[in-house]
Amino acid sequence: MKENNSLPIFGVGPIYVLSCLILTILGLVLNYKGYLEIGKVGQAKTLFVIMGFILIILGLYLWVKAVLIQKINARVKDEILITNGVYGIVRNPVYTAFICIFTGILLFAKNYLLLVLPIIFWIYLTILMKKSEEKWLRAKFGKEYDLYCKRVNRVIPWFTKK
Repeated sequence: MKENNSLPIFGVGPIYVLSCLILTILGLVLNYKGYLEIGKVGQAKTLFVIMGFILIILGLYLWVKAVLIQKINARVKDEILITNGVYGIVRNPVYTAFICIFTGILLFAKNYLLLVLPIIFWIYLTILMKKSEEKWLRAKFGKEYDLYCKRVNRVIPWFTKK
């Protein structure tokens, strides 16, 4: 039987995004139903809303840059490693976009307890990436991918010197 060594266009994305969406909705429902009263924000409500908007806008920006402008789906089909543009500041901008959007939505609930979820999202994504897409990329691109990983963070965007 022939083994397929190519990365699926969507990778683990649908599994990851759906899982995080379900957790976000569950957290919001628990908050709305009053089960998380202990975590209600007192003084910082406005800050939570402002930060929520900023994260949602950042998430949308990352998604648009990665998917529409840098056309990640076409690059995956062509098996091209993208290391510039938004991929020069974060290795997984699409997944980071969803973390930002879900965290922004959670901030609107103004509950400290819900801030555990973005940490869970990050841990979950790290595990998924190490066990799937990163293995494929390392096997496909070798040293080029290793150097890229040393320069650019997996999930948290940062600017580096080239």
